[in-house]
Amino acid sequence: MSALMGPEEIRQLAPAGYYIALRIGFAFPMEEVNELPPDWVEHYTNHRFMLFDPVVRWAYGNVGTCRWSDLPLDDPKKIVRQAQAFGMRYGVTISIFDGSPDGQRSFGSFTRSDREYTDLEVKLLKAFLTRRHNETAPPTNLTRAELEALSMVKDGKRLKEIAHELSVSEGAVKQRLKNAKLKLGAKTGTQAATLASQYGLI
Repeated sequence: MSALMGPEEIRQLAPAGYYIALRIGFAFPMEEVNELPPDWVEHYTNHRFMLFDPVVRWAYGNVGTCRWSDLPLDDPKKIVRQAQAFGMRYGVTISIFDGSPDGQRSFGSFTRSDREYTDLEVKLLKAFLTRRHNETAPPTNLTRAELEALSMVKDGKRLKEIAHELSVSEGAVKQRLKNAKLKLGAKTGTQAATLASQYGLI
């Protein structure tokens, strides 16, 4: 298995389920994958475990990897023990933080019911999460003109209005939005504006 693992390989390494949150902003991750057992997700949500979860607390306060068996013992709600009843007996949590000015963090938890994760598996999962974190990094090559146009799209302005306000032709606005879409990997101007907003660029 390589760092270019996909969902299928991750499922093999985390047969009891996994959770990935990429580039957590002020409140929400840019991308989230929750493949944990549905019964556990319901139990976890109903009991409002998020604030007390030692796994989440570790992920927000540290960088690197931690097997659940090595987590600090502060678990007043016995969340880790309860997770075992849902087949998640062994787990590893990985937290990535690149020290960028926007201070975004990504983390993932991977679980299995049969045995501890080997050092090699932990390395593979860390490489996978690091790659996904880097892939979702905001582009740095958008020009001021492109960001200006995207900001106006976000405000609901039409092409004609944007062109008038910027004192340029509609063709020039179209070109700026086309460039921005390309750089952001977006299909539409609205999608590009949403992405730029999520990245904190506009």
